[in-house]
Amino acid sequence: MQSPLPRVPEQPAPTPADSVPRRAEIEARLTTELASVVAGARRRAHRDGDAQIDTAHLLHSLLETDPEVRAAFDSGAQVARVLGYLVQRSIGYGLRWQGTVEDSGAVPLVRKQAVTGWSPPAVAAMGHALNRAAVRGEPRAGGPDLLAALAADRVCRAVEVLERAGVDTRSLAGRLSAASRQAS
Repeated sequence: MQSPLPRVPEQPAPTPADSVPRRAEIEARLTTELASVVAGARRRAHRDGDAQIDTAHLLHSLLETDPEVRAAFDSGAQVARVLGYLVQRSIGYGLRWQGTVEDSGAVPLVRKQAVTGWSPPAVAAMGHALNRAAVRGEPRAGGPDLLAALAADRVCRAVEVLERAGVDTRSLAGRLSAASRQAS
């Protein structure tokens, strides 16, 4: 009998005092497309040998699967450059994060109760994406919500990749916020 493949660990349930959303709560409030992005990020983390889904995994999966997210960039060439950095990272070249835990230090609340299988900045980005959707009166967050949350975190891995590829993340976050306000 073959042993099952190792998985990204499940998360423990947080205490009621914690305001960090649990993985099940997060995933229940995602569009089908964004749930697919999360599943892709989880597979990518596992394939890369990473213990946690980080913001770069989320960005990579977003760009591969969501045409709305790709349309938010200035050009197709910019998307290609970002994907180039992400692919280099996934095969062990370029940005050297494999096997390390992403912790930007920007989210001390998340550090108190980490969601197992997710980096603290990834949990924070998903929480911000859910909040953006709620502000618009939407029950579920979509790809542009997550991209805006990633672009707004000045110290996460996704922003490092975006900026190395020449993306003005402040401008990207601003455009996505303006588009979200117009949609509400």
